[in-house]
Amino acid sequence: MADTAVKGPASYFPAIEKRYGKPVLAWQELIRRHLPAKHMELVAMLKNDHGMGHGHANALVAHSLAAARD
Repeated sequence: MADTAVKGPASYFPAIEKRYGKPVLAWQELIRRHLPAKHMELVAMLKNDHGMGHGHANALVAHSLAAARD
C-alpha cells in the first residue's frame, strides 16, 4: 500500500492557509519578490512583517527556495 500522506514542508500548508488567511501561492510569490535574500532573511521577513510563526515561515521558505532551484 502506497503512503499518500504529504510530508516535508508542504505538510504545513493547510494550517498556514487557515491561520494566515492567504493561499500558499500568495506566500510563495511574496517570497520570490524578496529574492535573492537568504533563507533566514526570508524567514525573518515572514515572522516580523506578517506575524508568522517560525515553523510555518521556515516551511514556506524551504519549499519556495527548493522550487526556485528546479
